[in-house]
Amino acid sequence: MPAIFNSRGDQGLVFSFGTHGDVYCPPRKRSRICGPCFVGGDSISKAKKPSIDALPDECLFEIFRRLPGGRERSASACVSKRWLTILSSVRISAPFVANFPTDKSSNRGVECISSTEGVLECDGYLTRCVEGKKATDLRLAAIAVGTSTRGGLGKLSIRGSNSVRGVTNNGLSAIAHCCPSLRALSLWNLHSVGDEGLFEISRNCHSLDKLDLSECSSISNTGLAAIAKSCPNLSSLMIESCPRIGDEGLQAIGRYCPKLQSVTIKDCPLVGDQGVASLVSSGSKVLSKVKLQGLDVTDYSVAVIGRYGNRITNLVLGGLQNVSQKGFWVMGNARGLHMLSTLAVTSCRGVTDLSLEALGKGCPNLKHVSIRKCCSVSDLGMVAFSKAASLLESLQLEECDRVTQMGFLNAISISNSTLKSVSLVKCLGIKDVRMDSPLFSPCQSLRSLSVRSCPGFGSASLALVGKLCPKLHSLDLSGLNGITDTCLIPLLESCETGLSKVNLSGCSNLSDEIVLALFRLHGRTLELVNLDGCKKITDASLVALVESCPLLNDLDVSRCSITDTGVAALARGLQPNLQILSLSGCSNVSDRSVPALEKLGRRLVGLNLQHCCSITSSKIEFLSENLWRCDILS
Repeated sequence: MPAIFNSRGDQGLVFSFGTHGDVYCPPRKRSRICGPCFVGGDSISKAKKPSIDALPDECLFEIFRRLPGGRERSASACVSKRWLTILSSVRISAPFVANFPTDKSSNRGVECISSTEGVLECDGYLTRCVEGKKATDLRLAAIAVGTSTRGGLGKLSIRGSNSVRGVTNNGLSAIAHCCPSLRALSLWNLHSVGDEGLFEISRNCHSLDKLDLSECSSISNTGLAAIAKSCPNLSSLMIESCPRIGDEGLQAIGRYCPKLQSVTIKDCPLVGDQGVASLVSSGSKVLSKVKLQGLDVTDYSVAVIGRYGNRITNLVLGGLQNVSQKGFWVMGNARGLHMLSTLAVTSCRGVTDLSLEALGKGCPNLKHVSIRKCCSVSDLGMVAFSKAASLLESLQLEECDRVTQMGFLNAISISNSTLKSVSLVKCLGIKDVRMDSPLFSPCQSLRSLSVRSCPGFGSASLALVGKLCPKLHSLDLSGLNGITDTCLIPLLESCETGLSKVNLSGCSNLSDEIVLALFRLHGRTLELVNLDGCKKITDASLVALVESCPLLNDLDVSRCSITDTGVAALARGLQPNLQILSLSGCSNVSDRSVPALEKLGRRLVGLNLQHCCSITSSKIEFLSENLWRCDILS
């Protein structure tokens, strides 16, 4: 029954009934509440009733602001995205008491709700991490409203962002409004979040004590200063690759955050001496951890650290190309770093023999030192530093090519009462030179020795190390292609207390002979053995292991010449502590090993079968289904 307008010029309708004729309906007075009218078929649809969704956002906000409890808020948030968005803009502490009757019973009800939420805030520390495509404003709003019934989030980490609907200031505002108890906030790679988002956090989250900003290109000094002024309990600050944050923001942190204990600043081009000096001098009473990397600072900054770093225990400096030898020398001679116990320096041209000796003398409690890619450090500096740092426990040298065999062995010999761990990595200055062992005193305290990827480290060096370090528990010689069975056996024989961890990965010239000697001499104490890439290792080593290593819990024979026979022998043995087994790249291990692997897998927690081309995918699926306790990599 179609409806058409008539030709009279008024608003009447003519209804056509086909061959039976037409009926004219005169115009009626328009109703005050109008709605859509659908005409067609056998009847006219009734107008829809008015909906609450027709109300503007301002009215809905006032309604939601008066919801009495968390259940009502959560239920309302499930209605639509619009309601969720509006609810997330309602502060959890919004003052709605004045809009209710002011009699005593009503007030008691409101106080009861507030006290309950306060207990959840103190006893519960809710944590959420949102990453990648899940990082959207809508998801943050849902998290904010959902956790508000339990006291709000205590820790939030947002990593990455959805490229289409990424996190913006609106999402961060929702968190600020609903989570006033937020204590830790981490923002990574969020280019759409700017100062406005931090403004909202500063207005609502006064308990914030940890802030982590990385690759946030829209956040500037203004936003960081707002946090500093409103969050006096801030104790940890990390800023990385934020091109708009500079000295002004750091000065505000130093001025308004007296409880700052840890600060990390990395790759921020606007940060200079004024910002670093302000942070260190203002926080001299509590600041204990400082990490500065890739900054345009000069000698002045490190001199201030040396003078005012009274409480600093952990100091990391990297890529400070404008700091000279004088700066590090002053830092050591200022004698302010008397509590420093851990020092790590990377790619700093100002670290020389002279400045290294000054640091050793000026830091009397120094115990852990890492020097990486400092090309000016030589044997003289290492010997002088070892003499000055009388409490040194661990020493790591990496890519320091002027350090030779003599300097390395002297450093071990001098620190003969406290040194426990030494690591030497990619130091090309190490050459295998035969020397008399009486030149050095044994280091009875050394327990861990790591010499990795130093091609010049050979048989003569190993023989001397064996005499210098008789109490080793951990030995790492990975990447030393030049060592053979003959030169390694004397070192194994010199270890008196028994090795527990041995890493020989990448030592391609070693054979079953050295493994048999290792199991014979130290089998009763071995807990970890890594033979990855030792292609001359065969099934004979696994057969010997079965009878000699009851405490072994981690075995890596990846890319070795292991076959089904070796796996079967390993399964027949009694290694109750074996938990991790790696057979990656063992191409001779086939489907025949599946029963043995199934037996082993009942006590394993990790099994690596990657690149085992002879094991079919169906067998790997079978193992995965039956060994539910074991994590299988394939």
